[in-house]
Amino acid sequence: MQDLKQAIEDLTPWLESLEAERKAAVAQSFKAVALGLAGGGAFALIGFAASWPAPVLLIGAGLILGGLAIWGAQPLNKLRKTVKTGLNDRFAEAFGMRYRAEVHDPIRFDAFRQHGLLPGYDRRNFEDHFSGEAHGADFDIYEAHLEQKRRTKNRTYYVTVFHGVLIRINFPRTVEGVTLVTRDAGVFNALEGWAKKTFGGDKLERIGLVDPTFEKAFEVYGTDQVMARYLLTPSFMERLLKLESELKGKNVRCVFDEKLGEGAGRGELLIAAETGNKFEAGSMFKPLTDHDRIANLHGEFAMIDDIINTVLEPPSEGGGVA
Repeated sequence: MQDLKQAIEDLTPWLESLEAERKAAVAQSFKAVALGLAGGGAFALIGFAASWPAPVLLIGAGLILGGLAIWGAQPLNKLRKTVKTGLNDRFAEAFGMRYRAEVHDPIRFDAFRQHGLLPGYDRRNFEDHFSGEAHGADFDIYEAHLEQKRRTKNRTYYVTVFHGVLIRINFPRTVEGVTLVTRDAGVFNALEGWAKKTFGGDKLERIGLVDPTFEKAFEVYGTDQVMARYLLTPSFMERLLKLESELKGKNVRCVFDEKLGEGAGRGELLIAAETGNKFEAGSMFKPLTDHDRIANLHGEFAMIDDIINTVLEPPSEGGGVA
């Protein structure tokens, strides 16, 4: 794990090499705004003097402003992609992970949906896939943005129903059956009445937690009361709340599923958390060498590293999840 001081020393020279490009891109952006206002205003004045119809004036001025805005944003968008990919690549390598900016094959996405960890959607997008190994088990983390289509009398639009991270961990210890941990069941229709339904032919029953604090925060369902309590020790539940805090998100939920794993006695842990957009490069209107930019991303990678290692660390002498 790379510390922040070392990260700043390693990344600053590369970011400094892009600073001139950033300044030129920002200058073009401001120039585009000025030209757009001047050009749109001139078009409107000429059209007004010539008695053009109001729709022509509005459309014409809008096209000038829009066209110049697109031209002005191109260098900034290109640079933002370069900086984001470069930083994520470098941080991933420093933390012993692999990174892909684009996600064409979202791992276990269907399983997340089938277990009710995600809501229904009409449009989806994925990005920022990280993968690696820790304590003899592999993991994947990627971002998902799900939207539902809404219609009114006058228009059709989309609303975000989930924007956050999805985590798949090939759990290294015994997992039997299904153990589902969720929050605020009323939000997700798929979770209503789990105690009376089945999953994959297996009946899921409501499972009470020993600690009343976690009983208030989580709802647990599973096929095996003993296995659920073996997996959901107080320390594991504390980590789920810590995960929510560190991700600056909400509604962390997860499922252990024996059938997703490889080999007897192994299963997978799937975690979903509503975090919004993570792993971004930051504003291009600030100097690239601003230490806050590096510190923010370093903190997000350190958080991933801590989550994975904490969940996968060997169990305590008493057994179960440490």
